[in-house]
Amino acid sequence: MSFQDLRKEYTQRGLDEADVAADPIAQFRRWFAEAAAAGLIEPNAMTLATVGSDGRPSARTVLLKSFGADGFTFFTNYESQKGLALAANPATALVFYWPELERQVRVEGVAERLSAAESDAYYASRPAGSRVGAWASPQSRAIAGRGELESRMAEAAARFPGEDVPRPPHWGGYLVRHTAIEFWQGRPSRLHDRIRYRQAESAWVIERLAP
Repeated sequence: MSFQDLRKEYTQRGLDEADVAADPIAQFRRWFAEAAAAGLIEPNAMTLATVGSDGRPSARTVLLKSFGADGFTFFTNYESQKGLALAANPATALVFYWPELERQVRVEGVAERLSAAESDAYYASRPAGSRVGAWASPQSRAIAGRGELESRMAEAAARFPGEDVPRPPHWGGYLVRHTAIEFWQGRPSRLHDRIRYRQAESAWVIERLAP
């Protein structure tokens, strides 16, 4: 099969300005609940895009851990590629793609570190193995092989036996404060519905974008 034959018509539903919530987070909450109810695998998986100090873009999938009026949160190693990029340029973008519902959500905003207390609270809720792993992995750095990683894991486990594993100083959370959110609903003939919320002073402007 050629790539030209890989086509799908989107026919499930539409999206109209009159039907969306006045606030983008309320609309996201509605769509996220529908994605979860549909039984999607990891509906909280999102693409995080950053631009490093060298001006090069980079993207990867991370997991959304909470969201609210202030924005969207995720956790990572501050010394990873994305952590260093956000330190150099906090502007970022998120993408949620739910193909089973023929939907996509794009978020643009600025990332800032969560407080130490917030990072501590989430870190404490993680399984012990994941907490040890945060100490063991020099995330995004080149390593000699799997053996090196397993050795580092064994060393970290010996250093922190039991369940009391403190949070590494190089690991924590980010809050992405949204300035624009776009909701995309697939439609036939590629005439998709795109509704964008754009921040304008203290209000949200709701506008339709051409597909």
